[in-house]
Amino acid sequence: MMNRRQWIGLSAGAAAGSIAQSGHAKEESAFTLKYSPHFGMFKISAPGGPVDELQFAFDHGFRGWEDNGMSARPLEEQDAIAKKMSELGMTMGVVSAKTGIKELNFASRDEEAHQIVLDQIKATVETAKRVNAGFMTLVSGQVDPRWPRDIQFANCIDLLRRAVEIVEPHNITMVMEPLNRFKNHPGSFLQTVTEGYLICKAVDHHNCKVLYDIYHQQIAEGNIIPLFDLCRDQIGYVQVGDNPGRKEPGTGEINYAKVFSHIHESGYDGIVGMEHGNSIKGIEGEEAVIAAYRAVDP
Repeated sequence: MMNRRQWIGLSAGAAAGSIAQSGHAKEESAFTLKYSPHFGMFKISAPGGPVDELQFAFDHGFRGWEDNGMSARPLEEQDAIAKKMSELGMTMGVVSAKTGIKELNFASRDEEAHQIVLDQIKATVETAKRVNAGFMTLVSGQVDPRWPRDIQFANCIDLLRRAVEIVEPHNITMVMEPLNRFKNHPGSFLQTVTEGYLICKAVDHHNCKVLYDIYHQQIAEGNIIPLFDLCRDQIGYVQVGDNPGRKEPGTGEINYAKVFSHIHESGYDGIVGMEHGNSIKGIEGEEAVIAAYRAVDP
């Protein structure tokens, strides 16, 4: 009996033949969901830089993109990316506000730390406007051991209410990303989608939502589909990666065919950020990523 990994390998072989024959010339049908790669994921297949990589992704059915490092790119490169995405009709997903995974900020009452976060958000608004990004990732920093956890939640809520005043005029949605503490981010304050739900429900603003990263949630709590439904009204953005390994679907334990089907049936039509690595190096690995998403797309 063929397992999922063997199926993806065979599909990758078929995709490889297609790419080898046609390069950028053959445009594949768009995926059902708006899967969104990041720069570097197809750098060997598209060696001409960011604009070439966008064209390659579009030609193979991807209609969204995301880039955590956008603010660090030269302004002329940001402009070129925005122009190309506009020409292709692609949607830009999150840019990161770089609020500090290892910093003590959202959970604390330190005004200086809060002001640093607000200044970072203001600066990232300018990047988001330049590249037509509708979402901005925030990470919640570290647990503050000086305060009871309930007080830390209140501190975070107060800071987000101030941050909303910055992004609302520009129609940019902040998405708070819970990070698992078991594998990747020990000491992280916001750890689960349910905690993110509580915070965003309290902020009660359409420009402040939860980023539902399925990789992190699988490690933190599991129960992927029921929690998606329970928290749906506060989920503004979805990211994916299989577990273990944080690679493309089919390389781990998550049944992404079922998960994506459910997300699609729920009516979610936003970005599905591909925040993961490639399980195989080289052009073969890039082809395997495309084939993996074809195998699980609803």
